Amino acid sequence: MPHNKIPSTGRYVNSGSGPTIQPIDIGHPHYVGLVDADTAFWSLVRRDSLSDVLRDSALLTSYMRKRESFRKEMHRLRFGLKPSAVYFNITERCNLNCRYCYIPGDMRRNGKHMSEDKVIEALRTLKQYFNKTIDRKLVPKIIFHGAEPLLNKKALFTAIEKFGKDFTFGVQTNTVLLDAETVAFLKSKKVSIGISLDGPTAGIVNKTRASWSGEGVFEHVMKAMELLRSYDAWSVICTVTTENMRSLPGFVNFLHKNEVPTCLLNVVRCTLPSARKIKPDDAVVARHFIDALETSYKLYKESGRKLVVGNFANILISILAPTARRLMCDISPCGGGRSFFALAPSGDIFPCSEFIGLKHFKGGNIFKDSVKDILKSGPFKLVTERKVEDIEPCRRCAIRHFCGSPCPAEAYEMNGGMNKTGSFCGFYEEQARYALRLIADNKHTAFLWDGWDRGTKEIFNVI
Repeated sequence: MPHNKIPSTGRYVNSGSGPTIQPIDIGHPHYVGLVDADTAFWSLVRRDSLSDVLRDSALLTSYMRKRESFRKEMHRLRFGLKPSAVYFNITERCNLNCRYCYIPGDMRRNGKHMSEDKVIEALRTLKQYFNKTIDRKLVPKIIFHGAEPLLNKKALFTAIEKFGKDFTFGVQTNTVLLDAETVAFLKSKKVSIGISLDGPTAGIVNKTRASWSGEGVFEHVMKAMELLRSYDAWSVICTVTTENMRSLPGFVNFLHKNEVPTCLLNVVRCTLPSARKIKPDDAVVARHFIDALETSYKLYKESGRKLVVGNFANILISILAPTARRLMCDISPCGGGRSFFALAPSGDIFPCSEFIGLKHFKGGNIFKDSVKDILKSGPFKLVTERKVEDIEPCRRCAIRHFCGSPCPAEAYEMNGGMNKTGSFCGFYEEQARYALRLIADNKHTAFLWDGWDRGTKEIFNVI
């Protein structure tokens, strides 16, 4: 979608037979936003010209020529995707006992590894599935994910060696076992590496992330960051809670100093009760989050080097170019079961890793059922058919396609059903307002990956 510029005069009024253009206050001194929520079309209009713009028949005529193509584009994004990635959990175990983990504690403490032979069998099945379903030019991705994949390192290494030409690989780790030898191997295979860290000091990190015996992990992460410093394909994932939200601006400064290329500052998912005890207030966490983004902008202007906050960059791209977004949590239906799915060590398949602790969302087993049938199963349909149009008050919200009412797992477990909202509605709303302010001030490219718009084109622009 383009950066749409709107004329300052004209005659247009919402009529009921045309698009419903909703004005939204974005907190900017000079501009307000106009959004057609059905198509994710948006515009920025000077406050002193709003009444004139809303009477502009030329605008309506120009937009209506393109509206159907915008609607089809959003429909393809929401309902036309096929999975091209798998979050592959090769072990149930973890050497940490993080307070907010979505995997049940007994599973993490006493669970099983997937055997090396079963890992190979599963990847062979996935290769066959993807060969039949996705464009040959697209290489499917396998992300070795939680609990802690390096506890089953031999199977992981074997898989990467054997299937290096069939998949691109990623590993998400808490770094306790990420030594120099492991880093060297992963770098040699061009594996993307995500490491978990929740703050700039041991005192902050250890409040939520520690071993079963209570030992902190901050020093492990610092050693890993030094090993990864010169590598392009690594990132830091931070889970934002009441325990660390006030440190976010300082954390961004810390990450930038340590030459981290990209990070995720994800608010805690509240699927399990333990996470809800450290759930921050929407307005408070939004304030600290935006302060962190402002810090990243200041550091970029001073140094010329970006630290991209990936989850916010995705919100920006969902506004600027919806189909170019990289993450699928902020669209409805979400990416679970549509653009990716999760494979548990038992072979059970779930729409997303967030559901692995919820047995009633098991769609089938990769060693017993076809992937095609699993993706059509009842548990998967609960997720893939969840739409903002069926959720109150989301169905009336102007930014519903910039947010997507995440997350279905926490909506179901925390709020009682798929037709309920998830958490942090106000937090996502403030991100959208802030993103539109950045676009109004032409600052948005400082928050995006270089080349983010490669392959996109402007299809609507009214000056």
